[in-house]
This record gives sequence, structure tokens and C-alpha cells, in this order.
Amino acid sequence: MNILISGGTGFIGTALCSHLTKKDHNVVVITRYPELLGSKMKGVNKSIKIPAEQDFDVVINLAGEPIANKRWSKSQKRKILESRLDITEQLIAYFREATNKPALFISGSAIGYYGIGETNEAIDEDCMGDDSFSSSLCTQWEESAMQAESLGIRTCILRTGIVLGKNGGALAKMLPPFKLGLGGKIGTGKQWMPWIHLNDVIGIIGHCINDKTLKGPINCTAPYPVTNTVFTEVLGQLLKRPTVCQMPVIVIKLLMGQMGKELLLAGKKVVPFKVQRAGYQFQYEAIESALSDILTTHR
Repeated sequence: MNILISGGTGFIGTALCSHLTKKDHNVVVITRYPELLGSKMKGVNKSIKIPAEQDFDVVINLAGEPIANKRWSKSQKRKILESRLDITEQLIAYFREATNKPALFISGSAIGYYGIGETNEAIDEDCMGDDSFSSSLCTQWEESAMQAESLGIRTCILRTGIVLGKNGGALAKMLPPFKLGLGGKIGTGKQWMPWIHLNDVIGIIGHCINDKTLKGPINCTAPYPVTNTVFTEVLGQLLKRPTVCQMPVIVIKLLMGQMGKELLLAGKKVVPFKVQRAGYQFQYEAIESALSDILTTHR
């Protein structure tokens, strides 16, 4: 199978490319630095238009400026949005001109789509967003990607939760203070943390490729989300460290502003209804087993 990937050098993309090449798929990565890719993959420079005669069975779009690396100034928010829309529109332009259109387009999004309002209700793919930046960002990104459907291309939108893995992601930033015994809940700790093991992100992408009935928005999260308090307690127990250093709400708002309010202090109980109904079997359903697996390489 010929597969084109944008964002193939990021945390999820690197793992995905490794998985796909091991399965003997032909992988082409859109990147600024194609010369840095290994011999098993080909690279297409981000600034070069994809030839209309270039055929791909599947296109996977994971590219975008990291959302949590910098405080959300007006210029940073614009950069976050444009980095997602630019590459997506580039892919849509390729689809329009392609001699043979791909059968499937998988495009990234996030659970931020559902906004920041407090609720303990389970959130499925039919729930709506709000006027927060996270929700607006995901909505615009998804609307751009869904243009592929009108071109006859099956389109899956992955609303991904907090991805936990061994070589990066959110957990890599959490571990240093927790290992020093300085970890603790964030704010009240009542906010939900819809998480997912990196292996299951790769698994869900594979399920989207193989199950031709899957389309539209898909919650890419584990079946059992936990609150920040529970996550904190489990991580502390596995590391055998205390977790009493609570991060007050006021400190987060002062240090991180809107970014802290939306990404750290808010969270909804997002559940993967659609992929479960489609028969996907999670490798890691519980936070205890997921963190245990990941932490074996960090001790």
C-alpha cells in the first residue's frame, strides 16, 4: 500500500511510520528535511507541490505546530491555526488534481473540539463544541479536512486525547517533577483526562484503514478516561513517590494564561464510542496498565 504522511517526524508520526514500514507499506513523508529520513521511507519537501500523477492509497495528515509549547499570544494562536490549515489545504488541492484519488484520508484533530465546559457526562462523536480557542481551532481544521469527502474520498477525523508513550508526548513533561516527589494534582483535580496509549493510536489508524465503514469524527481515546486526581495518584503509586504538591488554579492562570485554562484546568469525559462499535480491541484500556508499560523504560 502507498501511504503519504504529513507530520511523520513528530511523536505520533515517527511511531506510525516505523509501524507501517515494518508492515512493508511504501511510506512517503511530507517534511522540511526529507534528507533526514531513513532508507525505508521517501521524503517530499513541504514546499514542493505533490504531482497529480503521484498515486497514494491512503493519506494521513498529522502535521501542526505543537499546541502546548508556548503561551498563547495572538501570533502563537495564529501560527497554531495556520500550521494546520496550510498543510490540510495543500492536501485538498492535491486531491482535487490527483489522477487517481486516494481511497482514504485520515486527518488529525483533538478532544479540544468539545470545548471547556464542565460536565461528567460521557462525550461521544455527536457532541458539540463551544467558543474556546481549542474548539474553534479543531472545528476549522476538521472543516478543511472534510472537503475530501465531497471529492469521493472516505475521510476519518481523529479527535485524539492525551497520548501517552515511551519517547515523548505529555508524559515526558510530567515525569521529571513526579520522579522528584514534586508531582501533584492540577487545580481541583476534578477535570477529566481522556488519555490513550500511543500503541492504540497506531491501532486505531490501522483500524480506520482496514474498516471501510469508518468515517467522519472518531474519538481517539481509551475507553476509561480518568480525572486528573486519579491520574496523579496512579502515576505516583507506580513511581513510588508522593503526590502532594498541588498546582493551584491561580498559579496556572498566571503562568500559562488561556493555554493553561483550556489545556490543564478543563477536560471532558470523552469516550471512543465509534471505534468500539466498529470492533476495535484496545491494547490498553486502563490507565494502570498503560502507565506500567510506559514506565518500564524510564526506571
